[in-house]
Amino acid sequence: MAHRAGVASTDAANAQRFERLVLPHIDSAYNVARWLTRNDQDAQDVVQEACLRALRFSGGLRGDDGRAWLLSIVRNTFHTWYAENRKQARETTEFEDEEHGVAADQAAEDDGPEAMYIRAQNQRRVHQALGLLRLEFREVLVLRELEELSYKEIAMILDIPMGTVMSRLGRGRQQLAALLAPTGGEA
Repeated sequence: MAHRAGVASTDAANAQRFERLVLPHIDSAYNVARWLTRNDQDAQDVVQEACLRALRFSGGLRGDDGRAWLLSIVRNTFHTWYAENRKQARETTEFEDEEHGVAADQAAEDDGPEAMYIRAQNQRRVHQALGLLRLEFREVLVLRELEELSYKEIAMILDIPMGTVMSRLGRGRQQLAALLAPTGGEA
């Protein structure tokens, strides 16, 4: 009976730690999953499974960096999901910036309709271009530029050396810039 009480108190402590260190980062987990899956419903499925895994293994969380730990689980869960659902992947849906908290440059209150339209068009172009990048570049760019993680955190999440993070980030930025560069026919 004493063993069960000890297990129950450990489970309760792990659940409290999970709530304190991991749950505040659910939005980040969803944003990363959304960029990886490119579909709202699939992202929700990936995050739900990742949270179940995180709760199940919350005793394995070392230190207090719940965000990097959760995002690592989200990424691994995505790869499992992708391997299982590759052929049935749903159509990409329009990504709503404001709904998902991705808009980095919010419109000023005094911006007119033209400025708001231009900003929305630019954001749409960036999102479309990001979607065209290979996954290895897209995930590094999303983690660094949108989630504002350090190189060290990204290296931990992706389980790659920091030098690889930097080179993928550089190549991803170059490819993104090339995709966004005006073509000869544009003014």
